[in-house]
Amino acid sequence: MSYPRLPLRGVLVRCSHHPTTLRGGCRRYPRNMDTDYCLSDPPSSCSAGPLGEDLFHWQATIMGPSDSPYSGGVFFLNIHFPTDYPFKPPKVNFTTRIYHPNINSNGSICLDILRDQWSPALTISKVLLSICSMLTDPNPDDPLVPEIAHVYKTDRPRYESTAREWTRKYAI
Repeated sequence: MSYPRLPLRGVLVRCSHHPTTLRGGCRRYPRNMDTDYCLSDPPSSCSAGPLGEDLFHWQATIMGPSDSPYSGGVFFLNIHFPTDYPFKPPKVNFTTRIYHPNINSNGSICLDILRDQWSPALTISKVLLSICSMLTDPNPDDPLVPEIAHVYKTDRPRYESTAREWTRKYAI
């Protein structure tokens, strides 16, 4: 079985084991991914890596941006790569509950680069950094949760207070 090349430039990849070649059918990371594990400048606010040996299912961690109501929170996300990646976007969802107009209670994310604006040139690093940016600057005009978008637009202090409360409750 061959694996697609996953563009990881700029992502800190954490995994519990090293790529190996073993007899008896054990999987091996493809050679072209080996160099991606030695990254020179990962962003400090996020990390991502495969869960076990399944290169199509990853877990990511995002630290709440300091200039947002999510500051101090640690948010976990699942990333699932389709078999035709990078020609189709990965499916990314939060597993940590979060109060945000562009993220619903199932963890689904309303972000254009994960839908119609996807490009095979995008990396997981850029996806995670876009999600971090969305935490700092929500898009209430394209909400996944209209009620939260309404609060964001009409009562910003209440929105920020609720987002901080949820961060303390679910992400710390």
